[in-house]
Amino acid sequence: MRTALLTSGSFCWTYQPQAVPSQSLVVQSSLEHGTCRTKAENGLVHEEAENFSGILKRRSVLLSAGVSLFSSAVLGFPREGLAVVKQGLLAGRIPGLSEPDEQGWRTYRRPDEKSGGHGVGWSPIIPYLFSVPQDWEEVPVSIADLGGTEIDLRFGSSKEGRLSVIVAPVLRFADNLDGDATIEKIGRPETVINAFGPEVIGENVEGKVMSINVVQDSGRTYYQYELEPPHVLITATAAGNRLYLFNVTGSGLQWKRHYKDLKKIADSFRVV
Repeated sequence: MRTALLTSGSFCWTYQPQAVPSQSLVVQSSLEHGTCRTKAENGLVHEEAENFSGILKRRSVLLSAGVSLFSSAVLGFPREGLAVVKQGLLAGRIPGLSEPDEQGWRTYRRPDEKSGGHGVGWSPIIPYLFSVPQDWEEVPVSIADLGGTEIDLRFGSSKEGRLSVIVAPVLRFADNLDGDATIEKIGRPETVINAFGPEVIGENVEGKVMSINVVQDSGRTYYQYELEPPHVLITATAAGNRLYLFNVTGSGLQWKRHYKDLKKIADSFRVV
């Protein structure tokens, strides 16, 4: 029984590092130091058996969630018709969604407590926010994705589409930027999309940029792009020592039916 418990804990830690709750760490630590065995040998069998049974039930739930998260991470975003993993099941993640407003839209703000420094020595990520319809939920991020560890967040809706947020150190692209980079310092809108568009779509963007828009908000500049094909809306800006790429996309049918909502999501992205 002890071996099975350690195996399930190892599984969750390997495939979903952020998904291991503090309670599981305590259980694993106690097992490693032999406290459960020692107490049993001291005669506290009945009490420990009851506690151990409860732990097994909780570990069973955690293992089931871990399997679900691993499957979603390997497959990437859910295909149309597949259920999106609900944010409430993402153990270890800190919720950032507001309650729905009168139109049924919710605002996500990256929690200050959320981990993810993207490299030793980098300052904490400056929070960002955006709005999504009520049925959009956070989905797991896989380090095997095209953007690797620089994908900070994914959201999706099986009905409407999906989005991702790439947060990359600006020094990966230019070595003459200080700790307060701006998108203007990185380059003009055409330069930025030609350089970083492939980070999003995985191929050259030449001939795919349908429109470019420049927006000023609260002293920060945002470059907004629409690309086809594939259908994708990109909002780019810089803050601190990082470049932010906010990307909204969908299938051809989703693009046709829900373009208005997808555009509203893309336009709502702000770094705060």
